[in-house]
Amino acid sequence: MSFGVPAVAVVPLTASALVLAQQPDSGDNGGQGEDFGKSSPVGLLVLILFLVAVVFLVRSMSKHLKKVPQSFDKEEAASETEATAEAEQAEAEPEAPAAEKKPDATAAKKSD
Repeated sequence: MSFGVPAVAVVPLTASALVLAQQPDSGDNGGQGEDFGKSSPVGLLVLILFLVAVVFLVRSMSKHLKKVPQSFDKEEAASETEATAEAEQAEAEPEAPAAEKKPDATAAKKSD
């Protein structure tokens, strides 16, 4: 199975390829003057500033990563244990203040 291009389509394709491949003759180099492709001291300064910024960012990131625990499983288990301990303590606390309030209430009635 071969793919054939009709002759009517070949001529415009060839002509357009030749037009696109031509170099500009009008003196316009498309922005590519004699200094095209050369770097300047300002470019070097910008590059050095970017490299210094990257070094500081890497140092900061490594400091923060050292603070991150190796595994979060232990913290989840510890937080669950703390949550159950707090819940048990919260259940025990309402009973104690209720017992303390009863004598105060009875003492207030006696004083009236």
